[in-house]
Amino acid sequence: MQADALLNAYIDLNLLVLVGACFWFCARAILARSTAAHAFQSQLRLLNSMTFFLAAAPFVALGINALGLGRAPTLSDVLVAQYLQGNVNLSAAQFEGMIGLRDDVVRSMATQSTTWSHLVLALILIGALSSLAHFGRAVWQLRAALQDAFLWKRIGRLHLMVSETAPVAYSTRGLWYRYVVVPERLLSSPEDLRLTLAHELQHFRQKDVETAILLEMLRPVLFWNPAFYLWRRDMRSIREFACDQALRDRGRFDARAYCECLIRATSAARGATGHLSERGPVAALLDPREIRRMPVLARRIVAVTEGDTGAGRGPVWEMVCGLFILVVLSTALLIQRPADWSHDRIMLSTIVNLERMAARGSSSAVASPWQGGFVNPSQ
Repeated sequence: MQADALLNAYIDLNLLVLVGACFWFCARAILARSTAAHAFQSQLRLLNSMTFFLAAAPFVALGINALGLGRAPTLSDVLVAQYLQGNVNLSAAQFEGMIGLRDDVVRSMATQSTTWSHLVLALILIGALSSLAHFGRAVWQLRAALQDAFLWKRIGRLHLMVSETAPVAYSTRGLWYRYVVVPERLLSSPEDLRLTLAHELQHFRQKDVETAILLEMLRPVLFWNPAFYLWRRDMRSIREFACDQALRDRGRFDARAYCECLIRATSAARGATGHLSERGPVAALLDPREIRRMPVLARRIVAVTEGDTGAGRGPVWEMVCGLFILVVLSTALLIQRPADWSHDRIMLSTIVNLERMAARGSSSAVASPWQGGFVNPSQ
């Protein structure tokens, strides 16, 4: 794949994440005023679907364009049409420079022909390598923690592990096996152990570990994008709320006992050391923010004790999901590069050339010895 194609895919993915995050936060603000405000299980399903679709959207758009059924109009084509209709108050040269800015940037980055392109490429590589290094360190730390734990039970491909050093329970997975690690102190508290195991197994049902892995794989590409971090923070919070509500809805656990289990786990983890990195492929019983700040834990307790969330399921979330797919796919098609020279683009190029010729003609209209009338030498 050529360098300019890679750079365009890089830009497209970052733009799509920004658009997707804006859509999600707008939708959440609207739904917060409805009965779906606390339907965290439905919200999590939507966020998981949106995350996987965002990662695949650039390739979906390329596939649609490659079907040979005609190319969808791009944003650049729409803007050119608006200019030719007289709806843009710019000179043709200025307008052409504006819509060609992305191509100029990509060309400079691909050829490394300017000083700023060298600097930007260096910053991108440093950020990407730093993200990969942090992720590798987190995976190494997780691998060491699993090696220090001892196997308690094995159920198919699920390994239940007990750790003497883990401050909180967590779940993770490898290529073939899944792991749930619980602190050793829980062995003396059967009720807390049962609640904790149920919580971590629910993370597997919700595909939370797989989503965490996908987000960390996207970090080297999106490390500078603030929308990525806002998106990831929301996903981490909502996955815990959804997990808590799923256990409550099963009716096998007492809500009060579950909340007290969370409080005891927080108290035990607050004075402990050796917390795993947030960048690893892990879904823990408690997020480090919940250990440090009680208001976040209080929100989880409120989520557990909320009433029936059935109103947030069904057509409402299907409609939101459909709207999201439409918005992201439309954006992915709009930000594609134009396929070839259209009639409108030829018209714009003609206007630009005429403007340049007029400017060149006016600048060359300077007095010369051959201009003007004859001079009478006797005067």
